[in-house]
Order: sequence, then C-alpha cells, then structure tokens
Amino acid sequence: MGSGAAGHLEPAKRDPGRATFLELFFDLVYVFALTRISARAFEDLTDGPAREHVMAAVTGSGKTLLLLLALWSVWQGTAWTTSRYDPYRVPLQTVVITALVCSMLLGVAIPRAFSETALMFAVAYVVAQVARPVILSLALGAHPYRRLKVRMAVVFSVSGVLWITGALLPTNTQVTLWTAALVLEYLAARCGWPVPGLGRSTVSKWEIAGEHLAERYQQFFLVALGETILVAGFAYSEGPYESGHAWAFALALATSILLWRIYVQRAGRILGEAVVKARHPATIGRSAADTHLVMVVGLAATAIGYELIIQHPLEQIPGPWLAMALGGPALFLAGRARLEYEVFARVSPSRWIALLVLAASAVPLLFLPGVFASAVGVLVLAVVVVVDARRAYGAPPEAATPPF
Repeated sequence: MGSGAAGHLEPAKRDPGRATFLELFFDLVYVFALTRISARAFEDLTDGPAREHVMAAVTGSGKTLLLLLALWSVWQGTAWTTSRYDPYRVPLQTVVITALVCSMLLGVAIPRAFSETALMFAVAYVVAQVARPVILSLALGAHPYRRLKVRMAVVFSVSGVLWITGALLPTNTQVTLWTAALVLEYLAARCGWPVPGLGRSTVSKWEIAGEHLAERYQQFFLVALGETILVAGFAYSEGPYESGHAWAFALALATSILLWRIYVQRAGRILGEAVVKARHPATIGRSAADTHLVMVVGLAATAIGYELIIQHPLEQIPGPWLAMALGGPALFLAGRARLEYEVFARVSPSRWIALLVLAASAVPLLFLPGVFASAVGVLVLAVVVVVDARRAYGAPPEAATPPF
C-alpha cells in the first residue's frame, strides 16, 4: 500500500490515469460474484414451480435483480471514490480493500441470500457502504466535501437498519425491506444525499477524474462480458457433447464476441473523451453509470440464457427462459443506444430496428427448440455489427460530441 502524502485527503488535482492494480484486483472479486448471480438465477428458473409458472419465475428473477443492484451499488460507490481522490493514498486503499472483502462475502452469500446467508449478505453490504464515507470523512478533515461524506454515512446507516432487520425476518418481509433500502439509497444519490440540517449537494458540481471513471466502467463491462464466457464454458463442460449442445455453445461464444464488438464500436471506446469534453463531467458520469447498469443487467440475463439453452438446446423452452435468451441482448442494445447518445448526441437506427426484430421473433420462437433463439440473437447482433462497420468504413474517426 502506498504511503501517501502527509496531511488530510483532498480531491485529486489531476486525473490519476489508468486504474491501479488494487482496483483491478477489486474487479476480480466481481467475476466471482457475477457467476454466483447467474447460478442463483439459473436455479430459480429451473426449479419446478418457476419452470411451470411465469409468476414464480418473475419472483425469483426479481430477487436476483435485487442482489445484482446491491453488488453494483458497492462497485459504483468504490469506483466513484477512486475517481475523485488519489487512489494511491492510504485512506483510499483502505476503502478499496474493505469493499473487496465485503464484495467477496456478498458473492459467497448470494446463492442463499434469502435464507441461511441473509445476515451475512446484509452485514457485508452495510459495512461496505458505511465504511466508505466514514473513512473518507475522517481523512478529509475540514475539507468542504466532508459534509457530503457525513450525509452519505447517515443515509447508509439508516438504510443499513432496513438491510439488517430484513435479514432477520421472513422472506417476503425481507424482500420488501431490502427493496425499500435500495430505493432510499438510489434516490438519495440522485438528489445529492439530502439530510435534514446538513443540506444536499448538486451532482453537476462534483469533481471527478473523467477518464479514470470512464475506464472503470469499461473495465466492469469487460468483467460482466467475461462472466458470460465463463458461464457458457462451465455449462458446456458439464456435457453431454452432442451436436445440439455444441451448436448452443458455439452460438453463445459468438454472441459474446458480437456484444464486445458492438460496445467498442465506437462510443464505448471513447467514453473517456466524452466525459472530459462535457461541461459537467459528473453529470455524464452519473448518466453513464445508469447506462452501464442496464448493459450489465443485459449481460447477466444473456449469460443465464446461455446456460439454459446449452443444457436444453433441442427442447421447446418456456417463456421465462426465452426472456433471458432474447431479453438479455435486447437490454444490452437499449443500454448501448443510450451510451451512443451520451457520447455522440444521437442514436443509430440499427439499435432500435434490432430491438424490434428481437421482440417480434419472441412469439414464433416459443414453439421452436431453444437453440433457434440463440441463432436469432446472433443473427440480429451480427447485422448491427455489419451496419456499424459500414458506417465507419473509410470515414475519419468520429469525435465525441456529448449533449451534456
């Protein structure tokens, strides 16, 4: 750990540049945590009631989404912190290591987070969220940002009561309290962490290292994309290795490659440039956070669809399974369209056309083997890639023109 300069912590005077090794190490924990999300969702969708009844599948998927949003909240809070302060200072490294340990415990607890490991999940989450502003408020001394960290600590302490109380109660009450806690936290973040008597902040005035934050979002996208490859590999390695399973695996791998290509061409590649050019970098940073959350949820759903279809390639799949296989890529495309707007202030028609095609194909695919759903997804994504490539061919690289 770096020694850090003497004195109180202050916002970074310049962009810290590339992510530190500790931040990349922190991201590795999320490779594990996201695989646990997929495993939990797979179990929810393949048990008897969920496979036969749509409401049971929706309930299970909703619980898994709740856990994913909690994971994202911890990661995003840590990424914003290292993009506002010098990540080599001891207080910042303490924040990251605390989040790393807590995130690992969250991942371990995810499969049974609504039963025997509920308290583990809740305590790990609350410690990660409360420790960050407490450590920073102590390290900032008399800096004006200290009031923001105090307000954040108050909000997370209040929501922490809901998290821990919910973990001690029956499942339905637990879900209600945990959902209320997340809603409270997300609303507080959008409103500048208001606390009676302590005021609130304006997001557009927050100082961030734009290129560093953009790179962190790109890295988390790669973590989520890597998780789709892991899930596909694990599912296929369990066998059998018959032609249907082989085709489903090949289509899953092709889908991951196409998702990567669509992301980086070109908005995903120059997101940092867009953040730097924006009049209020924190505003586009907050918007990009929502965008990447949509894409990550889409990737998680896609990975679940991989596993379901690789294991049942020639079966006629139920609606909730098809929702994962087609809804995952559709969510990704919706998020990618928003990212394109954030970077270029426009959206390519190919994004919306692809979304309409995916939606229109859902009904006939309900009566076909699951591998056909994978094939349709690959075909639609491949067309988007070709359209992107044709638009960029022979033209100079497009510069970022953020609307913010």
